[in-house]
Amino acid sequence: MSVPVFEESNVTTPISANPVDVLIVGGGIGGLSAAYALAREGLRVRVLERAREFGEVGAGLQIAPNCTRILHDYGLLDEAKSLGVVPQSMVMRDAVDGSELTRLDLVDLEREYGFPYMVIHRSDLHGIFLRACRRAGVDLITDAPVSGYENTPSGARVTLEDGRTDEATIVIAADGLHSVARGLIVKDEPVSSSYVAYRAAVPVGQAGREVDLSEVSVHIGPHCHFVHYGLRGGQMLNQVAVFESPKALAGEEDWGTPDELDAAFAETCEDVQAGIPLMWRDRWWRMFDRDPIMTWVQGNIALLGDAAHPPLQYMAQGAIMAIEDGWVLAKHVATRRAADGAIDWPGALAAYETVRPEHCRRVLTTARAWGELWHLDGIARLQRNALLRARDIYDYSFTDWIYGPTALTPEEEPPMFTPIALDSVPAADLAEASVGMATVR
Repeated sequence: MSVPVFEESNVTTPISANPVDVLIVGGGIGGLSAAYALAREGLRVRVLERAREFGEVGAGLQIAPNCTRILHDYGLLDEAKSLGVVPQSMVMRDAVDGSELTRLDLVDLEREYGFPYMVIHRSDLHGIFLRACRRAGVDLITDAPVSGYENTPSGARVTLEDGRTDEATIVIAADGLHSVARGLIVKDEPVSSSYVAYRAAVPVGQAGREVDLSEVSVHIGPHCHFVHYGLRGGQMLNQVAVFESPKALAGEEDWGTPDELDAAFAETCEDVQAGIPLMWRDRWWRMFDRDPIMTWVQGNIALLGDAAHPPLQYMAQGAIMAIEDGWVLAKHVATRRAADGAIDWPGALAAYETVRPEHCRRVLTTARAWGELWHLDGIARLQRNALLRARDIYDYSFTDWIYGPTALTPEEEPPMFTPIALDSVPAADLAEASVGMATVR
């Protein structure tokens, strides 16, 4: 991907005559949630969305307590719960033999962290923030693809593909995995994992099997995994099937195709195979992330969401991190407003950049490691399974760092968990289990 050249623009045709304090590029969940957070602080906010209308593609999202806590703060949690599902458990199973490995009691998890774990359709969560922005008076502009960013003496300016410009005191780039603004800070490219995701969201009556919608079900297997849970009050079933593409590993351009989907899950258990025919086969999502970066701000331009930290999906924290970004920035704006209403923007952006990159670096690197753990084969798979089965269901040492309150300062960031080495389970002790593995595959 070529990196655009950022120059002082000679184009002066403005997109709007109405001045704003903050200009947000990107009308996805991250951009709209940040717009709402800042509008609640009394700022004039405009969102530029490249598409002709605001909307989200995809299917379900998992929303952990570190995000439902923020939705509660925004006064939006009840609406979200009415549109989603609050499951009672998350169950992890082996994708080959179907056996249970471990689980989270999500009822107890809510007691532990004070807020629920819920699942919701991506478009429903996006719609919640879109309606909230409209109520808050955010200026919402569609059909406005941005091709360039620049700092100015009084703030920052963006240039649209059609030559129009817009400017504000602060520009927030929430322009996704292929962020144009990121090129101001680092000349990097998305990193392919060689994994691909297929999705489906269908009425429960079309599932063709009994599914327990009180749980989020995760089957993990060799080079693949399968997730399902309920949506929209249990009226819909959401499924995600993820696998490593042999074509991608071979360097082929056409990778992740439906034939690879079928082959990847051919030796999985009956429950998983029953879900594969439901997957949408006309579209699939290749899984990319980017290496973590610790600089998110250049002058009056700041990155947010996937523009700053696109993750692999294994932690189910991508949308959550974007929502946290906007919440943290708005909190720092609120504490840096003078009596006359003036905001110390350099201070607010510096505080934002001091805390968020390190947290998101942890999530990105943990997601990569978690993906490797899920997709193990052979003896390593058996060692992993033994460790997961030995876990106390009410042990939250692996979730405290992520599900607790969102940190506003580095000092508030909790310590990471201590990893457990696979080889702490002697391979010799798994000889009998290995024979069983060969039998069920």
